[in-house]
Amino acid sequence: MHIVHLIVYIKEMVKTDLAEVIKTFGNDLSKQINLSPQQTKVLYHIGSCRTPLLGRHKKEVCDTCGTIVYRYNSCGDRHCPKCQHSKQIKWIEKLQKESLAVKHYHIIFTVPHSLNAICLWNKKLYYNLLFKSVWETLRSFGYTKYNIESGAIAVLHSWGQNLSLHPHIHCIVPAAGVNLKGEWKLIGKNDKYLYPVKQLSDVFKGKFLYFLQKKLKKANHQGFEVQINKAFKTKWVVYCEAPLSGVKQVIKYLGQYTHRIAISNQRILGIYGQRVKFLAKDYRDNATVKKTQLDGSEFLRRFIQHILPKGFMRIRRYGIYNATTKRNLDLQFEQEKSGFDKLLEKKEQEDLKLEPPKVYHCPICKEGKLIVVKTYPKIRSPAGDLPEMLRSLFKK
Repeated sequence: MHIVHLIVYIKEMVKTDLAEVIKTFGNDLSKQINLSPQQTKVLYHIGSCRTPLLGRHKKEVCDTCGTIVYRYNSCGDRHCPKCQHSKQIKWIEKLQKESLAVKHYHIIFTVPHSLNAICLWNKKLYYNLLFKSVWETLRSFGYTKYNIESGAIAVLHSWGQNLSLHPHIHCIVPAAGVNLKGEWKLIGKNDKYLYPVKQLSDVFKGKFLYFLQKKLKKANHQGFEVQINKAFKTKWVVYCEAPLSGVKQVIKYLGQYTHRIAISNQRILGIYGQRVKFLAKDYRDNATVKKTQLDGSEFLRRFIQHILPKGFMRIRRYGIYNATTKRNLDLQFEQEKSGFDKLLEKKEQEDLKLEPPKVYHCPICKEGKLIVVKTYPKIRSPAGDLPEMLRSLFKK
């Protein structure tokens, strides 16, 4: 029994995923750069996720061949590719009850790469200004174009397909809002765009650079004049995709963006010598998916660029999607409707129900079902010196 269990565990360990890349090349990375405590903690969490290092919570036995399988604890880190799916499902379930049954537009705000040095200098400041500039831009257009308070759900992504630093914000904006009299109003009759993207780009550019220069001046930091001057001369880009019509479509689409990380395990093809091969879209070639590769330590160096500051919120709600504002408006929305459908049709609620619990089959005989025979109490990750714990993951 124990031998069979060991075989199952080894099979899990040899899969090429982000954890395996960390174990293989983490030692090289730590020799090249000084990892911050936050980076050290995240790498340790990902490398030890669902391994004996974090303890176990369940014992299962195959009802056919008797194989014993242990389920090990997840790290729960928001940067871990193994832990995002369940969080995504729960978030979508919650959003079912909160989405407005109107068209939604997907708008993407991007920033020139010339400002990346400022982002690396202070990510928290940079990302907060990015969120602030995006919402103030959308809010100003809602008032000037339609005389309404609109809303948005904004999600920060900091990466490009090859793991390069590429901060941008995805926004889902409802084609509706509340006017100064407190009445609901439909907007965005043009199915191609909600607001003119060229005007959005110019206003967003002006607001972001204004806020950025103000903060740098307050911090008495004058070392980024070259980058800012270059950004002023660069054409900024804002994308607006076709509207999403149904609530079901909106929720499904949002779920694809909210809990993404810099790279998923599905995109990692394998470790070949000192290099990591993975899949990436080439947007210069019609978003064609291509195989690419990086040195292992460079792969990890790029990945840790996308570790967020501690406590930083990467999903934010604004306007009529802000929790407080929306609670105050829900009753009025139900009473007036103003041409809207109900928030969620009963049929759509049924369609969006979560899938039933997954039945796990035996990894050895492939036919038997795994039956839970024992559960273990939840425990915290073992305490200790993080750098030392991280080094224990590295392959010698």
